[in-house]
Amino acid sequence: MSTELVVVAFTVVNGLRVIAYLPQIAMLLRDRSGAPGVSCTTWSLFLMAHLTTVLYAVVELRDWALAAVFALNAICCLAIVGLVSLRRRSHQRFVPALARHPVAGTTS
Repeated sequence: MSTELVVVAFTVVNGLRVIAYLPQIAMLLRDRSGAPGVSCTTWSLFLMAHLTTVLYAVVELRDWALAAVFALNAICCLAIVGLVSLRRRSHQRFVPALARHPVAGTTS
């Protein structure tokens, strides 16, 4: 397998990966439960890995295309971490309000 083919495959797959974040982001935009199944630690680690790849691509390789692809991946990870944080903060404010004002027709 040639080096050029490997580079193209790497770039295409990592570029397409940006699209794979969209369902997670869409789910978080609709979420009202505090996103309990999403790990901020995992997504933060992915974010840091992408950012260090951007730095490596710029500083060591001078490869701006690679840096751009991983910058987009980092932006998507940042969006996910940010949305999870917002959802959890919003959910924490909403749940205590429900405890003070139970829904009509329910018993305590």
